[in-house]
Formats: sequence, C-alpha cells, structure tokens
Amino acid sequence: MLRKIILSVLGVLFILGAVLFANYLIDNKHKPKPVIPKMVKTVLTDTVKNSTIPIVISANGSLTAKQRVELYSEVQGIFKTGSKLFKPGQKFNKGEALIRLDASEYYAGVQSAKSSLYNSIAAVMPDLRLDFPNVFQKWQSYLNSFDLNKTTPKLPEISDEKENYFITGRGIVSAYYSVKNLEQRLTKYRIIAPFSGILTEALVTEGTLVRSGQKLGEFINPSVYEMEVAISKSFADILKEGESVSLASLDHTKAYQGEVSRVNGSIDATTQTITVYIEVKHADLKEGMYLEAKLNAEKVDNAIEIDRNLLLDTEEIFVVNDSLLDVIPVKPVHFSSEKVVLKEVPDGTIILRKPVPGAYAGMHVKAAKDMSSTSDSIQ
Repeated sequence: MLRKIILSVLGVLFILGAVLFANYLIDNKHKPKPVIPKMVKTVLTDTVKNSTIPIVISANGSLTAKQRVELYSEVQGIFKTGSKLFKPGQKFNKGEALIRLDASEYYAGVQSAKSSLYNSIAAVMPDLRLDFPNVFQKWQSYLNSFDLNKTTPKLPEISDEKENYFITGRGIVSAYYSVKNLEQRLTKYRIIAPFSGILTEALVTEGTLVRSGQKLGEFINPSVYEMEVAISKSFADILKEGESVSLASLDHTKAYQGEVSRVNGSIDATTQTITVYIEVKHADLKEGMYLEAKLNAEKVDNAIEIDRNLLLDTEEIFVVNDSLLDVIPVKPVHFSSEKVVLKEVPDGTIILRKPVPGAYAGMHVKAAKDMSSTSDSIQ
C-alpha cells in the first residue's frame, strides 16, 4: 500500500516538472535573438584622374669597357723590360709601348734584306744612264734618300712599259716588297697603346719567352663604358639610339646618366628579348660594376598607375560605391616590378589605395578621414 502511494507521488511530480519545462521552452522561444554588430573596415582610398603615364623599363646589367683590346703576340721573342711595368692597373698613354720583345736577330735580317735591295738598285744604275737617261735622275734621287736606319722609301713611280720590264726583270720590285714585308713584321715586336687606358690583365712578365699566338693581357679605356641589357621585344620599335637613360647603383646610393648607343636588330629566339647597349661616362665607374637602368620607352594616354597587389587575378580592381566594395574590369597595359599601368578606369572612380585583407564585393567599408590618409587623386 505504501509503495503505491510513493509511485503515485512520483508520477504527479514528473508530470508537474514536464509541464513547467514545457512552459519554460515556450517562453524562451519568443525572446528576440541578440543582434551581432557589423564590422565596418576603414580603408584608404584614391579618386581616379586619368592622365598620360610614361612607361619606364627597369633592367640590370654589368659595365664593360667600350674600348677593349686583347693583347696577343704575333711573333716570338724575349719580353724586354720597359719604362713602365707590365702589371694590372698600370696606365699607358696613347702611343706608348705596352710590350717590347727582343728583335735584335730579326732586325739584322731586315737590315740585310734592305742592303741587298740597295745593292740591286745600284747595280742597274749604269744601264739606266745609257738606256733610260730620262728616268736615271729619279732613281738616283731614290738611292740618295735610301737610309738603312729608316723605313724603306716607296719605289719611284714607273712611267712606261720598257722601264717596267727593265726594273721588274732585275728583281727590284719583288725585293722591295720582301723588305716591306719584313719591316711590317718587325713592328710586331713592339705593341703600342692604341688609346690612353689601363692594363686590366697581364699574363706575362718581363724576361719570359713569349711565343707566337700567346695571349699577353687586356687593355681598356676606363673613361667610356657600355652596359648590355635585355628588353622585351614589344619595345623593339620604340627604343631609339640617343635615348636618355637614368642609371643607379644597386643600392641606389649613386646615380649616373647614360644614353642608348646601339639597339640590336635581331630578337633572341629563346627569350624573345632584344639587346640594348647603354653608354655611360663617369670617373667613379669601374668595369664589372652592376647598375640598374631605367629607360623611357613610351607614354600611355588616359591611364592610371597603381600598386600591382591591387590588381586581382581576374584583371579587376576593387572600387568603393556607397560605402560598399565592388569590382570593375580594367585593362593592364604594362607591368613593372611594383606598379601596373591600367586603362579603362573612369575618372572620379574611388578605388583602394592599399589592399584590404579578406576584401569581397559587397563588403561594408569606410574611407579614412584623418589628414594623412584622406582620399587623393591617382594618376
């Protein structure tokens, strides 16, 4: 009997609890949901104003001397000590001897050939006096001017056919050209500086035996340099000789001014680039120095220039319309390392100046109002 009473009480309590819990759920169902405040990001903006944008091409390259001579020996001999050491860094003026080789043995052979030529002409003089009295005097004058210690003078001009047969038949003409050939080779024992410059490489030292065909060193003019850069083929018809070029060291601590000296007429089939040569003069420049060049290629009308990270992969940019972000299509016409030039962006369009993380079309934004970041015109 007691058990039935306890079960009845528990049943009543369970039903009462269920009713109270149901009423609680009904009451909470009609309570308003909490309002989550919308986050509005503050952005930096610019107002578009189309203008003429100059296209500047950046390229890097190393300097090489415009005037460069690789020194080779065409003869064999002992390298003789000169007035200046043959060492890298040594300066020579135009006309000074860079290298002298011992030519005493060869010089003796040249003198012997010159003496034989002189004797051959002297031997025919009696016959010339008898058979060709009208040309005797000019050959006599030639002999009088003949000096074994000087370069062999040019033979007198032969005036008629008989004189030609007579002189040629005595072997005088062939002997003359043999002597001139020997004299020409004798000059190769002495290498003269073709211009004022500096020795950048020296592969031999005084007293060593120099062989024919051996490389001796390199000689450059340190006052004029050239830089070779590769430019996209799209600028092949735009770049012209004489175009001014701004140059700077890679750390941008020094600036120089140069000009386009040559433009290659062919395009590299592998890289589809064209080679441009820039001439520059400055006392601070050295061969092998790396510089950055900025070439003015062309000008684009009705365009703007913005940071590359503002351009989307879909060739669109974000704009601000009534505090909402939107995207519009644009036409990129030139890319640089940091900037991009765009066309087809209407004047007065408000665009972002800096990228917004997580930006999407329809996003609520607010333009910055402080003095340092107010909307400016971009062009």
